[in-house]
Amino acid sequence: GHALSTPDIADFFADTIQKTVPKSRAQAMGEVKVTADFLNNFGGDNVRFLARSFGVPGDHYGQFSHGHRWPYGPVAIVAPFNFPLEIPVLQLMGALFMGNRPVLKPAEKCALVMEQFLHLLHDCGMDKKDVDLLNCQGPVAEKLIVEAPVRLTQFTGSSRVAEMLLEKTKGKVKIEDAGFDWKILGPDVGNVDYVSWQCDQDAYACAGQKCSAQSILFAHDNWEKAGLFDKMQANAATRSLDDLSIAPVLTHTTKSILDHAARLLEIPGAKLLFGGKELENHSIPEVYGAVYPTAVYVPLQELLKPENFDVCT
Repeated sequence: GHALSTPDIADFFADTIQKTVPKSRAQAMGEVKVTADFLNNFGGDNVRFLARSFGVPGDHYGQFSHGHRWPYGPVAIVAPFNFPLEIPVLQLMGALFMGNRPVLKPAEKCALVMEQFLHLLHDCGMDKKDVDLLNCQGPVAEKLIVEAPVRLTQFTGSSRVAEMLLEKTKGKVKIEDAGFDWKILGPDVGNVDYVSWQCDQDAYACAGQKCSAQSILFAHDNWEKAGLFDKMQANAATRSLDDLSIAPVLTHTTKSILDHAARLLEIPGAKLLFGGKELENHSIPEVYGAVYPTAVYVPLQELLKPENFDVCT
């Protein structure tokens, strides 16, 4: 934690994150800080408290039960691309603190970040035999997890892969899968400037590729009358590809994003609030998404119809 908090090292890891994942400087430095804070928090005696045992009295004299926590031993960690330092470090260090022997498979697009972090751990004194780094695509990791004596896998990523791993490992997996995150604004209106800023951050920071990204906003008519959507549009308009506050989408193409927006606009009463077009003067490859921050308004009564519900959610 102390090493990662050192300005030169913190800047190095922020640079490394930005070289592999399209994040703004503030987003990248925030990830480094959270990771350093986590490590500092576990300094001193906190690590051994992870293995704290417990005792429970029985229902008659002389009866009691004790529980003890033990490491699994060989474990695997499969980490996502959107937080290439924070998520794998927190999971990896938790496994190591408890005495496990992990193999770490970061997302292949950004494995450089964790490779460099392992070098930092070695420099801080970690034995080079304590962790294996597996830089590969999914099928190779799946083969190792299924055929090697891996007792537990920590997986963070898509629900599709999570379900496959559950089946392949017969349940020996802990899952943090993709979510559909929503925000509800009721009839009472207040702090419109702050709410519009928060909506913008939740929906468009890191191009909406965070685990906690706002997927859908349910807003009472009173918020529209108070100018919430106009303020959201004004906030989105300040974003730019130059500082990566607008960023490439790594999991969808420009065509798939715009096709989805076009399908939403076919719903009766739907309208484009802002965005809905490809970025101008960019050099982002076609396999990624390059679209301005976009919001499509859909009436709630239309969203609830069976023919529209799936496309809206």
